[in-house]
Amino acid sequence: MTTSAATSPGPEDAMTDDGTVTDRLIEANKRYAAAFADPGMDARPVLHVAVVACMDARLDLHAALGLELGDCHTIRNAGGVVTDDVIRSLTISQRALGTRSVVLIHHTGCGLESLTEEFRHDLEMEVGQRPAWAVESFRDVDQDVRQSMRRVRTSPFLLHTDDVRGFVFDVRTGLLREIDPS
Repeated sequence: MTTSAATSPGPEDAMTDDGTVTDRLIEANKRYAAAFADPGMDARPVLHVAVVACMDARLDLHAALGLELGDCHTIRNAGGVVTDDVIRSLTISQRALGTRSVVLIHHTGCGLESLTEEFRHDLEMEVGQRPAWAVESFRDVDQDVRQSMRRVRTSPFLLHTDDVRGFVFDVRTGLLREIDPS
């Protein structure tokens, strides 16, 4: 598989010969839109599932899970951690758009394993304001998946908490390993 990372400049240089990375994305969108055909679907996921996962660029969730456009809602953040904003998105997904299942995916080699809440302190020292959000760093990925499952299962806002499963995606093999919630 070839990725854009294989042909693009390093992350230290957001400029390309043709402008910024954003300019490149806008040009790609123009090519995409030229061949685009309205799929004729609404926002309700066909499989009635919401997937919560890390924002890590190595996770191609649709390919890894055999999903097509329209199959699921995808909610991504740093670590795939179930935060208040994830509960917000899941609540809307379930109550307004009909999802019933929740799949949580963390992964090996996550950057949150090397951060601490000290990150917030450093930001405060740099910019003069402490962020209102928690870093949600962790040392044990399996335990953090369990915590995220508990947060979903105990949320009073969610209607469907009986089909909540958590996994760790191995970034070297592409395999999911299911985490026992207990």
